[in-house]
Amino acid sequence: MQGSALTLISLLWLGVAIADESLPQTRLKFGDVKAQTLTFQLTGEYVTAIRPEADNEIELLYDPSSDSSTSTLKAIPTAVYRPESYEAIDRARYSSRAEAKSIPIQWHETWVLGPDVTDRHTLGQLARMSSNAYHLPGQKQWRDLDPSWNINNSFPFGWDNAEDGFRGFVFQSEDNSTVVLSIKGTTLQGPTSRKDKLNDNLLFSCCCARVDFSWIFSTVCDCYSWSPLHNRCDDPCLSAALIKDSLFYSIGTKLVRDLRVLYPFANIWLVGHSLGGSLASLLGSTFGLPAVAFEAPGERMAAHRLHLPLPPPNYPPKLPRVPATHVYNNADPIPQGACTGIASPCAQVGYALETRCHLGKTIVYDTVGRFGWHVDVRKHRIDGLILDVLDAEGLWPDGEAGEEREVPTAREEAECVDCFKWEFGHFKKCPIG
Repeated sequence: MQGSALTLISLLWLGVAIADESLPQTRLKFGDVKAQTLTFQLTGEYVTAIRPEADNEIELLYDPSSDSSTSTLKAIPTAVYRPESYEAIDRARYSSRAEAKSIPIQWHETWVLGPDVTDRHTLGQLARMSSNAYHLPGQKQWRDLDPSWNINNSFPFGWDNAEDGFRGFVFQSEDNSTVVLSIKGTTLQGPTSRKDKLNDNLLFSCCCARVDFSWIFSTVCDCYSWSPLHNRCDDPCLSAALIKDSLFYSIGTKLVRDLRVLYPFANIWLVGHSLGGSLASLLGSTFGLPAVAFEAPGERMAAHRLHLPLPPPNYPPKLPRVPATHVYNNADPIPQGACTGIASPCAQVGYALETRCHLGKTIVYDTVGRFGWHVDVRKHRIDGLILDVLDAEGLWPDGEAGEEREVPTAREEAECVDCFKWEFGHFKKCPIG
């Protein structure tokens, strides 16, 4: 599956029992799942050799003498909603996109161990995993998860093909009970930059990355529909642009399916930063897997354009019950949809990151109030979030009642609206399918 899939040789090295994904899954109730502390190690025992003449090329060598290094995360019982089958998801997506019909899906509630997002150390460790998705072991940017960390124990995916773009790392607990898939976000300069930008502008712009008339030659799809009174965008055209197999969401669904076959009895968590975080949330919503996204653009509109069936909503605020948690600081304009307009830093480098509404719940760190930070795109970096925010001692403002907590409360974005200046519909009069 593209260059980013786990190869058969890798699976044999890992020695993991492969199960049939079609087998019925046991649905657990709340009392069947107990909170616990998990001890993690990186999957596989590998030495990564980086060719000095080509930083993007790596060679993985099996090292049976490597010792496992560990770190701890807190896990708690978490309710997730999973579809009756993933074939049903595919059928519903096709019917919605090609026939404009809605097919009901039966969702099953089950309880799994998910990350404890109220625990500062757990969030810090997951953020470090997200940061490591950008780098290879041995590079100076690689972040240790704890003092006993051994950079030789790693399992990267997607690094064998420089142009695939969909990259990251897989971490697992020592007892194989939990697997964490960490997905790389956007790289401004590098072999994946072109595809990173394409995915960003398709997923998070209002209409094909059309910021104003000057972007007519910089758009990523031809869905803009001219009108003298309104900004118009053709919904079927957008949906067609987002179903290409080369796009990261499609690649990610194949990888998650592989992981579920590899680890049929494990809890699978998804994490990522920026674009990687949004993809983690979208994939978690598709498969009913806990996801934690750091500084990610709003992906709620992307879920609609991808025609993703989502679990039944909460009452109120009538938002789908997806197991995603977003974490960002309020000096970062990107997850707030505030890096917009032709003069914005994002537009200046060719990005139209205009959406701000997220699935699941959101934890917002008030760095503007506590530290006096100004809103600045440089506050989007994962390193700054880890060192200056998540690792910071003390309490954070939480809500309007003046309360303070070590980790702010996760809340749903009930009143959020994306792209309110645009009109969406079927304007181009071309076939929907």
